[in-house]
Amino acid sequence: MSVRYELIATCPHTGARRGRLHTPHGVIETPCFMPVGTQATVKTLTPADVRAMGYGLILSNTYHLALRPGEDRVERLGGLHKFMGWDGAILTDSGGYQAMSLSSMRTIDDSGVAFRSHLDGSLLHMSPERSIQIQGKLGVDISMSLDVCPPYPCTRDEAAEAMRLTHAWAPKNLGAAREGQAVFGIVQGGVHEDLRRESAAFFSEMPFAGLAIGGVSVGEPTEMQYPVVKLVAPLLPKEKARYLMGVGHPQDIVHAVSCGVDMFDCVLPTRMARHHCLYTLQGRVNIGAAKYADVTEPVDPDSVFPGLEWVTPAYLRHLFQAKEPLGARLATLHNLSFYARLMQEARSAIETGTWPEFATRYQRA
Repeated sequence: MSVRYELIATCPHTGARRGRLHTPHGVIETPCFMPVGTQATVKTLTPADVRAMGYGLILSNTYHLALRPGEDRVERLGGLHKFMGWDGAILTDSGGYQAMSLSSMRTIDDSGVAFRSHLDGSLLHMSPERSIQIQGKLGVDISMSLDVCPPYPCTRDEAAEAMRLTHAWAPKNLGAAREGQAVFGIVQGGVHEDLRRESAAFFSEMPFAGLAIGGVSVGEPTEMQYPVVKLVAPLLPKEKARYLMGVGHPQDIVHAVSCGVDMFDCVLPTRMARHHCLYTLQGRVNIGAAKYADVTEPVDPDSVFPGLEWVTPAYLRHLFQAKEPLGARLATLHNLSFYARLMQEARSAIETGTWPEFATRYQRA
């Protein structure tokens, strides 16, 4: 199999797992966070920037790349890795999230999802087969199966129907894969324990390279997200990577790792950076606030990262006030450095049995 998971250690205090994800473009130490590069770029950064922070796996998006520049063009140009100059691994979302987030522009039936392009209104039909074929042409390391992600709130019947379609599409996703193309399945079921158990059991019996927990970052409050993650993660096969899609906040990641999740992605560190916000051990800071206009000391002395020691709160605030692009770039470097350290310290805590101290360190982040 082109992608496989290797379990190295289990936390003595929790269900947290320390492992390695073997991919065609390198070995990824887990638990890991994937910076989001929806349109073949992690916004404001170069591939070298992302590599320098220690990341070896990023996420791109099937729906967006199929619309622009198009999977055929990317394939002609040598595949997504060459196209964007990234030598690490790439995972692509299938378009299932857009089926939820662009609900006003799409219809769903047993054959797949019909979208109206957000760019020009043209029709795009995304069947399970086409989603996997597009990802195959992009040449990515991990392809996500097309699923139906029910929004929150939704009725139990709506969650059950989303799960039914997701299950019906699962073998179609697998059947469309190229030889050697690694595909992950996605467990659905909303906030309903019986549906989640049914979906976890269904996917555990199928030959996917890894499994994801979907539908837990679609607007539900944290107190409803946590029980789902705690329930589902231990139900998934120990020998496969477990991926929690779209999560998230540092404390949510710490909780999910403690439940046995290995992989994460979220737009928060990059998106919030472009909206003046920095992640620190003391919580999220709005660096655009007037109180930072004359501050030259770090807002969190324990969250100063290599290459950014010279950046003062006053200067960063000035860049945002002046609408200089450098502000977003520096904030993005800070936030992704914070997330990289979070994951590295999580891995270390699992290996050394110091999880309680680690969890305490990040309890305000």
